[in-house]
Amino acid sequence: MEEKGYEITKAWDMSKTKLPEIIGEYDVLIVRSATKVKADLMAQAKKLRVIGRAGEGLDNIDLKKAKELDIAVVNTPHVSYMSVAELTIGHLLALARGIVEGTLSLREGKWAKDKLMGVEVNGKTLGVIGCGYIGKTVERLAVSLGMKVLVVEECVFDRFIPLDEMLPVADFLTIHVPLTLHTRYMLSTKEFNMMKDGVMIIDCSRGGVVDQEALYQALVSGKVKAAAVDVFEEEPPKNSKLLTLKNVIATPHIGAQTQEAQLKASIQIAKKVIEVLEKSAS
Repeated sequence: MEEKGYEITKAWDMSKTKLPEIIGEYDVLIVRSATKVKADLMAQAKKLRVIGRAGEGLDNIDLKKAKELDIAVVNTPHVSYMSVAELTIGHLLALARGIVEGTLSLREGKWAKDKLMGVEVNGKTLGVIGCGYIGKTVERLAVSLGMKVLVVEECVFDRFIPLDEMLPVADFLTIHVPLTLHTRYMLSTKEFNMMKDGVMIIDCSRGGVVDQEALYQALVSGKVKAAAVDVFEEEPPKNSKLLTLKNVIATPHIGAQTQEAQLKASIQIAKKVIEVLEKSAS
């Protein structure tokens, strides 16, 4: 189809094996997180001028190779911050009140009221790791629920505290950082051992920021009371040990999966790609 002079192929159902076969025909590639744009794919993209990432994280794109080939890379930061923050708070409340376990037990014909003793989040301490747009919004929402919020860098309410001081006092912990060499496995066995017994963890960041094997062990031991996970090191996850545990709730990387976030991302990435193309043509 053609829209405003650009020929567009809608290929969201295309197989991963098909993309390398046709990529050489295109000037622009727009992807989300599931498509890995690595060096081998770029080597087939003889005409490629722009890679657009409809979302924030760029860990699925080989930025070094793109620069080497003079391929512009643009993304849409900040369009999904509210969606991710709201999911984080939803997970937090679901953990605190056993909402998923309650639903599943009712479907099994059980009345597990006596076993589902929850906790109020009001008055509890939330530790926020990473305080960009998402972390700041989570902080605002948590404060409105009466939570005390501690962050590991300056944020909205300036409750800055070093990580090793925050981990032992947080009742809930949420992570909002990109996946980089610096942040990979930033929460692993050492960090779990520093945490308060019975902490609850929400991970809506990127698979690989939390060492999920170490998280599994902490959940089994009871060090971590429960966890909510939206991201996995392998997506979709295959034989994930976390998914075998009753004290884990999970979603399939839906942080930005709202109508509002997707619309904003679509419009913004189209504008950015057109801007690059028009600039290079002038």
